[in-house]
Amino acid sequence: MAQPGSALVLGTRGRWFESSLPDQISFRFGERRLTASSRPSAIDTRVIWAIALPAMVTNVATALIGVGDMWIVGQLGDAPTQGAVDVGAKLFAALFTVMNFLKTGTTGLVAQAGTRSGAQEQAAVLLRGLVVGLAIAALLLLAKPLLLPALLDALGARGEVRDAARIYADIRYWSAPAVMANFAIVGFLVGRRRMKTVLAIEVAYNLLNVVLGLWLALGLDRGIAGIGWSSFVAEYAKLAVCAAVVLHLAGGDLREALRARVHLSLASLRPFLSVNRDLFLRTVVLMVAISALTRLGAERSAVVLAANGILYQLFVFSALLLDGFENAAQVLNGERHGEDDRAGFVAYVRAILWRGFAVAAGLAAVFGVAGEAILASFAATGAVAREAQSLLPWLIVIPFAGVASFVLDGVFVGASWTRALLLSMAGAAAGYALLLWLTWPLGNHGLWLSFVLFLVLRTGLQLALMPRLLRA
Repeated sequence: MAQPGSALVLGTRGRWFESSLPDQISFRFGERRLTASSRPSAIDTRVIWAIALPAMVTNVATALIGVGDMWIVGQLGDAPTQGAVDVGAKLFAALFTVMNFLKTGTTGLVAQAGTRSGAQEQAAVLLRGLVVGLAIAALLLLAKPLLLPALLDALGARGEVRDAARIYADIRYWSAPAVMANFAIVGFLVGRRRMKTVLAIEVAYNLLNVVLGLWLALGLDRGIAGIGWSSFVAEYAKLAVCAAVVLHLAGGDLREALRARVHLSLASLRPFLSVNRDLFLRTVVLMVAISALTRLGAERSAVVLAANGILYQLFVFSALLLDGFENAAQVLNGERHGEDDRAGFVAYVRAILWRGFAVAAGLAAVFGVAGEAILASFAATGAVAREAQSLLPWLIVIPFAGVASFVLDGVFVGASWTRALLLSMAGAAAGYALLLWLTWPLGNHGLWLSFVLFLVLRTGLQLALMPRLLRA
């Protein structure tokens, strides 16, 4: 049956029905008879937490790898070296974040294939992901002589910092094949609901990276090169573990897919490439929009830039936690899409949204009670602390503003509505640009008002597109 609060209204001739999420949000589907596949289906709300909670821990654990590297290099007592690790971390965060579409796209397609075609088609999706991922890695390595200096220039690395960052980046860059393969494999595991396995792999990977960093950088006195090698070795060790897990889970299906050679067919690759192209472009638009926050803050003053950086890091922390619900939406809505279960699809959207808002309320409460102390603990000076604390209302609002768009991102990816996702992001970014211009006289508060409205606009555009997508 449909979950309490959702409505199902059947027309007198079975020509339309209406299903609602929260009472104020409803979707109407026209001119379609109610068939067995669109009757309300029971949903298991416990599985939402089973996917979301391990994803939250995984996201936070992955983010902590940069903190570990910064702490280790801090023990070397050399400011240019520490600055170089920060530059290198940002370089690979930008480079590999753009490529994260490979994991996201694989997750949605694997979830759909599981309910639509079975395990062998899921294995075929993984093989396509590996083919595309390794092709991307080959292109990155070929472009390394031009791309790496350009990225260091874009990040403003100069002098000793640039020299040290180049050492670190030259080593870590060669982990690109492992990173791309791991994106595809982790996406496959998430699509198969293997969240605990993914959590164990990610925690082990981060611990190995830290232990190797301590041994190479401090124990063997290899300095920043040791940090680079620790990341390189840990990434390939992660790949070895991921490969072993996948062979254990789906070795037979992979062999069947390889014998069928479906992964090499251009026709079979085309949908995969289309999904990942849209996700790639969507990520680029998002990164440009976020970069505007840093650039415009820097134009105000160094104090404003520093305060905005603190607030942004706390936003990222909030997003990492709330993204657990995005993972749940990718998997569960992907499965419902694969079965053409429209009522179950809408019921899961509603259920995941409510749980996302509950966690957002918890985060907002923590920021409301302890926000001033948290912001002050990050601030380098009293002036930065005062500026950051003046922005506390925005920190409290941001989890509420962002959670729906994060969940709907997962819904759209799970259903492979990636072109609509790209269009909604582009539309929101255009609105964001206009808002930045309109709110410039309001100072730094205008900047954060624009960012919050950007998140809200993303949600509004996604909800506006959803009825047409559901009808299709």
